[in-house]
Amino acid sequence: MADQHLRPSPISATVDFEADGVQHGFLRLPYSRDDSAWGSVMIPITVVKNGEGPTALLTGGNHGDEYEGPIALFDLARKLDPAEVRGRVIILPAMNYPAFLAQTRTSPIDKGNMNRSFPGRPDGTVTEKIADYFQRVLLPLADIVLDFHSGGRTLDFLPFCAAHILSDKAQEAKAFEFVRAFGAPYSMKMHEIDAVGMYDTAAEEMGKIFITTELGGGGSATARSAAIAKRGTANVLRHAGIIKGDVEAQSSQWLDMPGDDCFAFAEEAGLVEFMIDLGEAVERGSVIARIYPTGRTGAKPSEVSAKMDGLLVARHYPGLIKPGDCCAVLAVLV
Repeated sequence: MADQHLRPSPISATVDFEADGVQHGFLRLPYSRDDSAWGSVMIPITVVKNGEGPTALLTGGNHGDEYEGPIALFDLARKLDPAEVRGRVIILPAMNYPAFLAQTRTSPIDKGNMNRSFPGRPDGTVTEKIADYFQRVLLPLADIVLDFHSGGRTLDFLPFCAAHILSDKAQEAKAFEFVRAFGAPYSMKMHEIDAVGMYDTAAEEMGKIFITTELGGGGSATARSAAIAKRGTANVLRHAGIIKGDVEAQSSQWLDMPGDDCFAFAEEAGLVEFMIDLGEAVERGSVIARIYPTGRTGAKPSEVSAKMDGLLVARHYPGLIKPGDCCAVLAVLV
C-alpha cells in the first residue's frame, strides 16, 4: 500500500503564500453532505507578506470553544499592514473551523479533536484532512508557531504562555525566549500527560519554535484575557523581527509542571466544591476539592487531594464533574 502522505491534499488555498501584500481568503476542503452535495468547509486565512524574513504561523480555534485566540487573530487580520511587516505572517483564527462554528471542543462532523489528530491523513476524516494540510503545507513554511488555547467550556486557567521541555536544548531555549517576550501574567514550562497526535508535537519534531497559551476558560473570553492575547501576539511578532518596535515588557511569574502529579482527576461524579481558588497555594495531601453526590442528601462527599505542593493553575468548570474528568492542575513557582 502506498504511503498515504504521498497523496495530494484535498485542500486548496485561495491565497498565494509567496505573494507580497495582504490576502484574505480560505482553505477550501471539499465536503459532501446532506445539505450540499458538492459542499466545502471554508476555513478563513490571512497571509501578510513583505519581502524576505521569518514566517510566523498564528493559530486559534484548535479547539472550537476557546476564544481568546480567535478574537486576537481576527483583529490582527484586519489591521496588519504589509508595510509594517518584514517576512510573512500566516493567520488562521479558527483552525478547526467546524468546531469553532459549533462552539464545541471537537468537530461536530467527525468528533475529531484537532490537537490529537496529527499528522493527519489526506484521505481521512475532515479533521484529519485539516491536520494533514497543516503538517505538510503550513508547518514547513513556518519559523515560529503560536497556537492559542484556553480552558474552553470545561476548564478555567490562570493566564499563561507556555513552551515544552525538549531534548533539543537550543530549540527549547529559543521557545522560552518567545514565551518571555509574549508577556503573559504567568509563563509555564509545560508538561503534557499525552502528547501523541498534538499540533505542538508535530511542530516541535520539525524543529519549529512552538509556543502556546492557556488564557482563561469557561467557554468565553474576558476583556482582560483578550487583551493579553492581542498584546502577546504583537510581542511575539516584534521578538521575531517581523514587525518593528520593542517588546512591550510585562512582569510574569514563571511556573513549572514537573510531572504527572500536577494533575488531579475525579473518581466520582457529583457537584464540585473547590477549597482553594486559582493562584492559591496548596500542600501535598491537602484537599483541593470536594465532590458531593447529587442523588440524595446526607451523603458524604469524596475528596480530591494534592499529590504535591504547588499553586492551583487550572480547575474544572462548571459545577458538575464526572469520573475521569480533570479536576485540578498544579504547578510550582520557578
